[in-house]
Amino acid sequence: MPAEFPSVRPRRLRTTPAVRRLVAETRLHPAELILPAFVREDISEPNPIGSMPGVVQHTRDSLRRAAVEAAEAGVGGIMLFGLPELKDAVGSEGTNPDGILQRAIRDVVAEVGDELVVMADLCLDEFTDHGHCGVLAEDGSVDNDATLARYAEMAVVQAEAGVHMVGPSGMMDGQIGVIRRALEEAGHQDVAVLAYTAKYASALYGPFREAVNSSLKGDRKSYQQDPANAREALRELELDLAEGADLVMVKPAMLYLDVLRQVADRSPVPVAAYQISGEYAMVEAAAANGWIERERTILETLTSIRRAGAEQILTYWAVEAARMIG
Repeated sequence: MPAEFPSVRPRRLRTTPAVRRLVAETRLHPAELILPAFVREDISEPNPIGSMPGVVQHTRDSLRRAAVEAAEAGVGGIMLFGLPELKDAVGSEGTNPDGILQRAIRDVVAEVGDELVVMADLCLDEFTDHGHCGVLAEDGSVDNDATLARYAEMAVVQAEAGVHMVGPSGMMDGQIGVIRRALEEAGHQDVAVLAYTAKYASALYGPFREAVNSSLKGDRKSYQQDPANAREALRELELDLAEGADLVMVKPAMLYLDVLRQVADRSPVPVAAYQISGEYAMVEAAAANGWIERERTILETLTSIRRAGAEQILTYWAVEAARMIG
C-alpha cells in the first residue's frame, strides 16, 4: 500500500539550504560554460553593445584580458566572433589568414593556451556585405554548395591559426561533412567540430546583429529552421552525426528546451545549447526595471537549460555565472 499523508511529506527535502543542496538533481559547473566574445578590427577601445548591457565589442587587447578572466573563473571555453573593417560579397576576410578572427584566435591561444577550449564561429555572415551566412546565387538566394567551399577554406584557416574547435553555424546542408573532410585533408584531424545542429530562425537574434555590425538584408528563413518544427531537428542530428560532428548544439536555448531534451535523449555525443542575445537582453532589461531578481534569474535560466539536457552552455553570463556557482 502506498504511504498516506502525513507519512509522505516531500517538503522534508526542502527544509534548509543544506538539504536542498544535498538532493539537487541538476548542478551547474563553471567548466560547462562557454563565453561568446566579439572582437572588432577598427576600434581602439572596447565598444559597449547597447542592447546587451555588460557585453562589448573587444579590441584584440581587451579580448586577451577577457580570455584570461574567463580562464581564471574556471569557464570551459570561449567562442570567438570576428568583426572585420571590410566586407564583400563572399566574405573574403573570413578566409584571410591575417583576418581579424584568425588574429584573435592566435592571440587567445597564446594568452591562455589549453586553459580554455578556444572555439571560433565558422560562418560568413559577419564578413559579407549582404549579411547572409553564405554566398549568394544570381537570384539572391544563398547558394548552398558554393557556400560549402567557402566553409572548407574557413575551417582550414582557423585550424592553422590554432583553434581547438570550430563552430559551423550557417545551417548549410552537408556543412559538417565538408568541414570534417577539409580538416582531415589539411592534417588538422584533432580540431573538433561543434555542429549548430538545430539553429532556428528566431526573432531573438536582434541584439546579436548589433553586436556583429550585421549587414543583413532580408531574413534567414530559407536555411535556418522553422520554429514550428521539432522533428526536423532530429533529422538534422542524424545527418550531423553521420557527417562527423564531435558535439551538437541547439540554438536558441530557452525557447527550445523541448527540442534540446529530444536531442539530448538521442545524441551519443555531447550536446550544447546557446543562450542567445535576445534571451540575455530580456533578462537584463527586466532586471534593470526591478521586475525580477537578476542573479537568481540568471542561475535559474542556466539551470533550466542544463536540466533539459545541455552539457555545455554558451552564455554571455559565463564568467559572472562561473563566479556565482564556483
